Amino acid sequence: MNGSVVGPAAGPVVVGVDGSRSCMAAVETAARAADRLGVGLLPAHALQWPSAHVLPGVPPWDRGAPGAREVVDGALEDAERRARRAAPRVRVTHEILMGDPATVLESASRDDSLTVVGGRPAARRHGGGRRGSVAGRLAAHGCSPVLVVRGSPVPAGPVVPVAETPEGGAAAEFAFAEASGRGADVTVLDGTRARNASSAADGSADLLAAPEKKHPDTAFHHVRVRGGLHRALVEAGTEAQLVVIAPRGPEGLLGALPHPTRRGAPPHADRPVAVIRPEED
Repeated sequence: MNGSVVGPAAGPVVVGVDGSRSCMAAVETAARAADRLGVGLLPAHALQWPSAHVLPGVPPWDRGAPGAREVVDGALEDAERRARRAAPRVRVTHEILMGDPATVLESASRDDSLTVVGGRPAARRHGGGRRGSVAGRLAAHGCSPVLVVRGSPVPAGPVVPVAETPEGGAAAEFAFAEASGRGADVTVLDGTRARNASSAADGSADLLAAPEKKHPDTAFHHVRVRGGLHRALVEAGTEAQLVVIAPRGPEGLLGALPHPTRRGAPPHADRPVAVIRPEED
């Protein structure tokens, strides 16, 4: 099994399940990631039940109530089937988490290796509400790496990390590990800024030294970004199977994620995105 950047204690890969098409694509991606990492997979369904609609003395949710159990269990069973088909060797267990999806997945991220969500996970209350905020909230507050499965990856494309001091080191390490496990190349977008070219080169070399040494068989291409970093990321993303960024850095980079205050990158850059938090966070 190839080495990878994982969360605390090498816990399972947790994937949010809501029964949607994007969620099921996330399940298959999460299963393959768990296989590469050598850990288990935990499909998790977050159930939020508005207390305002519950009569006094009535439990907030009865899993045995007509229809409720079938819907939740059906989504989780479908997720398990897809996961086992994508990665037969991975141990799969599921769980129902009570509460707001972003909140409970953020809590789960404290002990997992990787949190995976679809590009449009269910961030809504029972009976309606806003969608699309789970990925952005996890990217900002999650404790483990977050992988947002969106758009259509290019199977033969490279893994594209953004190298920026100091957050880019963790993103580069994750990208090299993923590329090694996927048999892909790495295209490093170097957005480091310095007073002169020599110091900028030294900074980017420092960021890449550890992952290069750990994954010597992974080919990589170093691209110095001279214009806008967001534009370069969008252009590189058109041929990428995965884009890797840090949660901090230029404001425009988080535009690649679904977020209630950002409409996302243009459709042609709609690729899976991993957000990697530095260890000190």
